[in-house]
Amino acid sequence: MTSKYRNIKCEYKGIKFDSKKEMERYIELKDLESRGGISDLECQVPFDITDENDIFKPIKYIADFGYFRHYPDKKIYMVEDVKGMKKGAAYSLFKLKKALMYEKYKILVVES
Repeated sequence: MTSKYRNIKCEYKGIKFDSKKEMERYIELKDLESRGGISDLECQVPFDITDENDIFKPIKYIADFGYFRHYPDKKIYMVEDVKGMKKGAAYSLFKLKKALMYEKYKILVVES
């Protein structure tokens, strides 16, 4: 099934992806994980980016990937989102959620 952005949903080793680009990035990350460059790779990682209050429910952001990137003296938690089209209302909403992720968690969301 093709979306309005012409994404074709894919499956790899029983994991479903919203696009071929997302699936290909997963394969790259799994390779990097097998070589020790990253660890604890997760798909579709949920975050509450606003707090619940009396008026609104919390707003969630679901990242395509979350993992720890390994550096010689430390490891840093990374959040990554695969983007094909960088325009329109969906991308504007993503940019807002990206800003809220940094505000609440001090995590920079990497676009790939």
